[in-house]
Amino acid sequence: MDFNVKKLASDAGVFFTRAVQYTEEKLGQAEKTELDAHLENLIARADCTKNWTEKIFRQTEVLLQPNPIDQTGARIEEFFYEKLDKKIPSRITNAELLGQYMQDAAKDFGPGSPYGSTLITVGEYQKRLGGSEREFLQTSAINFLTPLRNFLEGDWKTISRERRLLENRRLDLDVCKARLKKAKLAEAKAAAAPDFQETRPRNYVLSASASAAEHELRVAQTEFDRQAEVTRLLLEGISSTHVNHLRCLHEFVEAQAAYYAQCHRHMQDLQKELSSANGDTFPNAFAVNASTSGVSAGPSPLSTGTQPGPSSPSRPPNPPNALESNTLKIEEVKPPATGTRKAKVLYDYDAADTSELSLLADELITVYTVPGMDPDWLIGERGNQKGKVPVTYLELLS
Repeated sequence: MDFNVKKLASDAGVFFTRAVQYTEEKLGQAEKTELDAHLENLIARADCTKNWTEKIFRQTEVLLQPNPIDQTGARIEEFFYEKLDKKIPSRITNAELLGQYMQDAAKDFGPGSPYGSTLITVGEYQKRLGGSEREFLQTSAINFLTPLRNFLEGDWKTISRERRLLENRRLDLDVCKARLKKAKLAEAKAAAAPDFQETRPRNYVLSASASAAEHELRVAQTEFDRQAEVTRLLLEGISSTHVNHLRCLHEFVEAQAAYYAQCHRHMQDLQKELSSANGDTFPNAFAVNASTSGVSAGPSPLSTGTQPGPSSPSRPPNPPNALESNTLKIEEVKPPATGTRKAKVLYDYDAADTSELSLLADELITVYTVPGMDPDWLIGERGNQKGKVPVTYLELLS
């Protein structure tokens, strides 16, 4: 118990002297030992690395788990599984949950009905999208988030601890310097005005005090130099951290590219399957979507990188389609019950023949398509007028 009390008193005394030294430095009443320029640069670089790594880590978490409520719940769940030393179960993604809801709804609506069969198909592809998303989340967490977290929770904590210890050693060194300075000033003052009546000359006491202060200073300087070297070695390891994070960043980009490529393939396959299954029932929506998504071969002012201006895009070629040229008669075409859309005309267009509809820029028309029609063209209606219109001259609204 006596030892603990003495140690507590000693620690309290050291803390008090450090606090006094720190306060006097802030007030400009005490000298401060400056670190060498190389060490200062390493510290600034480490702080910059920590700050940006933390921001990138947090924002990546938001990207992978956008919902803050779900993110908090996931962290709590992960915390409990880690404490129980159990494997964290894989979570169902939102796309997989949507796909399951669609397939469950199809059972009630009837899987043999058009709506029910389409729900089953779309639900299956939503599950595939969810599976790709889950794989991407797992890969990103392992290859990118984990190294960043290990740096923030491991290496950086070690660096921070050693930097605090270096600061304490620096304060102790400056305290010893201040003591030695005071002891030498007192010794010089006593030597200038000696007191011969003292049985024990004051100079002897002050000289002993100065010698003790010099010894403490040498010890403090040695401790400070040793701690500065340890801190310098740790800070120089930041370069290795940058190399490691660079490799992890490349892996994250590769995983992201693979994920979006998979999603793109899934959606293309879904579009093809829906077009082949429902093309006769709902031809308009799929044809219009295909023509506006860049799948068609016709030129588009936006897809080619040209900005809309006073000059209109080139006229799409008239389709050499026997069905359209021989069978399709504009006056006999009837608008479908569903699938019609509003479109804004971007440029003036002069009809080449009676089957086409002339257009004026900024006007609104109704458009739709019919089976067998070239995807570069739509049927446009304006009041009682009707005719073919080129897709590249339109902006589909709804």
